Amino acid sequence: MSVSTHRIEHDLLGDLPVPQEAYYGIHTLRALQNFPITGIPISTYPNLVNALASVKEAAALANHELGLLPEHKLKAIVQACEAIRQGVLHDQFVVDVIQGGAGTSTNMNANEVIANLALEYLGC
Repeated sequence: MSVSTHRIEHDLLGDLPVPQEAYYGIHTLRALQNFPITGIPISTYPNLVNALASVKEAAALANHELGLLPEHKLKAIVQACEAIRQGVLHDQFVVDVIQGGAGTSTNMNANEVIANLALEYLGC
């Protein structure tokens, strides 16, 4: 039996193979394909990655306070954001520091990494 080196993810544009070990997903992969501008990933700037994790944690806390995010999901997201601020998975923040748009690729990269790490904390 062979072990797959990729998982298939789907978005509105179709399917793409994402490396099995990647915490990022299809949106990050598309950004890598569409915006290879400098070859410098955002992980080069750990303070930026840490700031992204802080903003995502604050958003989760606000959504929980509004009753839009259940406690168990909040805890998993907070745990993931804290781990990222401690340097965990910084290598997964791979989009180019210069990209098209208004930072959408950076946000999607952060969302995918945090969500996939949080899913592990939830036992999924």
